Amino acid sequence: MGAPKSDLPYVGLGIPFEDWTVGRRFRTVGRTVTDADITNFVCVTGMLEVLFTNLDYLENESLIKGRLAPGALVYSFAEGLLMQSVMQHTGLAFLGMELKVNSPTFAGDTLHVECECTAARPTSKPGRGIVTAIVNVVNQKGEIPLTYTVTRMVKSFKD
Repeated sequence: MGAPKSDLPYVGLGIPFEDWTVGRRFRTVGRTVTDADITNFVCVTGMLEVLFTNLDYLENESLIKGRLAPGALVYSFAEGLLMQSVMQHTGLAFLGMELKVNSPTFAGDTLHVECECTAARPTSKPGRGIVTAIVNVVNQKGEIPLTYTVTRMVKSFKD
């Protein structure tokens, strides 16, 4: 049995298909990557590579210095920031993506997402559309350590 119906409007709902217009851009809030985030992520995924688990190796042998975050964690944070802000009640399906890691992300980096809609079309079935967007993950220095192009099915509120 669900919650009782209310006349109060929802806040925090995602962007419906009809509002994903080509060229629309937005930015999410930020999120700092912590040591605990990295440890928990590599343990739960089994990504137990020395680059992510051995601080002595990073300090003394690795060509990259600092506590590295896996690219998969950075991508997951980006998707989480998008889910919180633009996909609630409107996201129907993740259809695919092309991802590129440009530079490392470290513990202590603060990331936000900048997104631009590059394509939007209705499907043959009512109540949904296909949206493609470029997602740039931006750190506190204004660098883009990770970028991806994503295609999703999104709910329409007008059909």
